[in-house]
Amino acid sequence: MKKAPALAVIEFRDIPTGIDATDAMLKKAPIAFVKSGTISRGRFLTLIGGSTAAVEESLREGLFRAGECVLDHLLLADVHPRVYDAILGGRRAARSGALAIIETDTVASNVRAAELALKGTPVELVELRLADSGLSGKGVSIYQGELADIEAAVEIVLAFMHEARGDVRHTIIPSPHEALGRQIGSGTSFASAALLELDGEVG
Repeated sequence: MKKAPALAVIEFRDIPTGIDATDAMLKKAPIAFVKSGTISRGRFLTLIGGSTAAVEESLREGLFRAGECVLDHLLLADVHPRVYDAILGGRRAARSGALAIIETDTVASNVRAAELALKGTPVELVELRLADSGLSGKGVSIYQGELADIEAAVEIVLAFMHEARGDVRHTIIPSPHEALGRQIGSGTSFASAALLELDGEVG
């Protein structure tokens, strides 16, 4: 599928409103693709992509239709390629270097954080999880790189979240254990995590 120049994310507080607003968005403008569905906490999440003009018009319609039932939303008119790939499920294996883990209460704010971090620093986006099972509607992103770059990326994210008055939790691990790196490289969901045998004592 050809990459779209613009993406929008909109989170709805309830499922009926989310489905209705998504229908209105699809009817409003010729967007290139849509992905939508229920997420935890009884919310509904819709992702759209396409030309900047079409995505903007469609998003405006969704916001108007849903009104106060919109929990959060985001428009990326010039989306970073790595954020684009991560939103659509792509991930990169963890390598050497410091790690930063960013957790936000909404998907849209975490996607925006990832966009700012990648455009502002040379860090790598390892994983971006969008309100999937076990996250209770939260967004989580993991970054890796040189410690100074990781610290700079976190500062950018914290400044954005402070200005947006959003809740954020984070940590930096300057030198992660090799086993943790392998575990994160395969994903941070416990349900899909592989059992790694280590050299520790068993008796």
